[in-house]
This record gives sequence, structure tokens and C-alpha cells, in this order.
Amino acid sequence: MTCDEAEILLHALLDGELDASHARDVEAHLAGCRRCEAQLDDYRQMGKAMTASGLRFTAPADLRQRVEAALPVRAPNRRAVLKGFAMGSAVSALAATGVVAIVLRHADEQRILSDVVSAHLRSLQAGHLTDVLSTDQHTVKPWFNGRLDVAPPVVDLTAKGFTLIGGRLDTIDGHAIAAIVYRRRTHVINLFVAPGAAANQQAAKIETAQGFNIRRWSEGGLAYWAVSDIAADELADFASQFESAMRPG
Repeated sequence: MTCDEAEILLHALLDGELDASHARDVEAHLAGCRRCEAQLDDYRQMGKAMTASGLRFTAPADLRQRVEAALPVRAPNRRAVLKGFAMGSAVSALAATGVVAIVLRHADEQRILSDVVSAHLRSLQAGHLTDVLSTDQHTVKPWFNGRLDVAPPVVDLTAKGFTLIGGRLDTIDGHAIAAIVYRRRTHVINLFVAPGAAANQQAAKIETAQGFNIRRWSEGGLAYWAVSDIAADELADFASQFESAMRPG
């Protein structure tokens, strides 16, 4: 393991997010690398300083009264109270159902984003980046045939500054999916492709998780997640170039 590979995983090691195998690899590197060991110690000290700095803020005891006093108050009549009571159960049930659905959907999205970042981190380990190593899209795309239910689209974006270097099988949310690997200067871009939950196109969205930028979108019945440590605008440019290359003409 190189210093660059270890440095990416130091925060995950501190937070207990690495599996046993990756944790052993990082710890073995730290045992022989004073620079990375010092970096890990700096992260530990930073965490202790933030914990001990008393950053929590307690609101004044009278804040609730002041907020309530500022709200407009209108006394309801008896008929309005009874009508509201009669409708309350149905409305509350519908509202609760909607809230639960939103919370569950958000939890699913966050779990998948966490899986995407974990898969990206795994790929940065020596020997994990590609199963098929090639800059030729006509070599990479056929490699997926028979290995997945749906073969992913593969395009050559070298002329746009994003070099295709291969592909591999990976796992997101317990399902085998395709990972198409590109390089931007010294940075790796993993493009994960999986059958989407619906064929409807969804607008692109960029998020940040564990220090990585993730651009996700869906189109043509496929869901895409592009993840890298390059700047968000560069990642958006990559995805835009990929989408443009996919469209006829």
C-alpha cells in the first residue's frame, strides 16, 4: 500500500468504517511509515480538540416563550374546533404516511451513497481498480456481457480529458453492478451503473459524502453514480460529456 492509498483511508480507519482486511492493510502500512502515522495522530488530536472545545450551544430558557409570543394568535370558535377534531385522525394518518415514506426514501438514498463511497474506497486498493484493464471501449463493454443482466454503456472520453482505463464488477446495496473506471490527471473516477427503479429520467444531483463528490442521475432505465475526489464542477463536466456521448447525433 502506498502513502496516497493509505491517506485516503485514514479517516475511515479512525471512524471504524473499514472492514477487517482493509484495516489490517492500513495498520501494516502505518507500522512502517512515520509520515502516515504522524498524519493519523494529527487527525486524532484534531478530533479530541473539537470534542473538548465545548462547541454545543444551549438556547436561553425563555426562547420558547419569546417565539410563542411573536406568533399571531387567533382564538378558534367551537365549530372550528369540532370540525378540526373530526378531520384530525384522517389528516394525521395521511401526513404520517407521507412523512414515513420520505424518511425511508432518504434513508435508502443515504445507505446507497454510503455503499457507493465504500466501493470507491475499495477500488483504490492495489489490484482492486479493474477486472478488465483497457482504454478501448470496444474491449471494456463486451467484457460485461453475460456477467450482468444489463451491460452498461461504455464511452471513450479521452478527447474530453477523461481517460477510460477499464471496468470491473462491484456491489452496491447488495446487488452486483458495473463500475466503469476513468482517470482525470491522477484522480480516479468510478462510474457505477445499475438498472434503475424506473425508466423515467431523473435530473442530475451532486452531493458530497466522506470527502468525495458524487453525481447521480438516471436515464433510459439505468441509474448512474459518478464518484471521485475531483472538484464538483469537473465531475459535473465528466457526467455531462458522458451523457452527451450517449445521445444519438
